[in-house]
Amino acid sequence: MKRLIPAVVLIAATAACGVPPTGSGMASPEAYDAAVASIGCVMENESQYRAVEFQTGMNREQTIQMGQYRMAVGAAEATAGGGVRLTSGACAA
Repeated sequence: MKRLIPAVVLIAATAACGVPPTGSGMASPEAYDAAVASIGCVMENESQYRAVEFQTGMNREQTIQMGQYRMAVGAAEATAGGGVRLTSGACAA
């Protein structure tokens, strides 16, 4: 039974990678991308998170989930400071 739990967690995590997070008031990936682009493509500090939350209507948890989703699909990357750098669309290098 102990071997089954890690496998189930891995399968669930892998399955969730290709689907954007959903929830009450959750903005689309496009709205998230536009908001992050408007603050310079990097979201690492409180004021940057708040600006994205204000523009998208998402709460902190939803903003973090959307960042994780964008990283999972290759549209963003983690920063050294523990934040998210958008690497697609208006923020493509």
